[in-house]
Amino acid sequence: MAELEAQQARLTLDRFTHEDAWMLGSMLVELARERRAPVAIDIRRGAQRLFHCALAGSSADNDDWIERKRRVVERYGESSLLVGARFRAKGKTFEGDSRLDPGRYAAHGGSFPITVRGAGVIGAVTVSGLPQVEDHALVVEALERFTTS
Repeated sequence: MAELEAQQARLTLDRFTHEDAWMLGSMLVELARERRAPVAIDIRRGAQRLFHCALAGSSADNDDWIERKRRVVERYGESSLLVGARFRAKGKTFEGDSRLDPGRYAAHGGSFPITVRGAGVIGAVTVSGLPQVEDHALVVEALERFTTS
């Protein structure tokens, strides 16, 4: 959990514009294509979808997972992987103990908060199509590249 918390602290942005969403989304598409990853990618700021791409091999199920993981980020203000890890660390399951509808919320890796200094969490970047830890790692890698570009 310490590493997941450190990622969130480290990946706080100074700003996040429509152009930034395009750049980050494009980085994710490039990384996914290099790996032949069958993923769907989504970036939201508040209620507005700023970027969405479904690569070959992804399906409508991935879009559903995106929505469910994103809702966890919006509700908790932390990555979906971290939220699930917090429940497991307490010997609980998100599905059984959060009191949230598992058809609408999924604390599985792949959705990461877009946090802006002075504003807090303003959105989420989400990937679905790989095992949950790999979805999360892909998002983190892209955000790390984005913050150093």
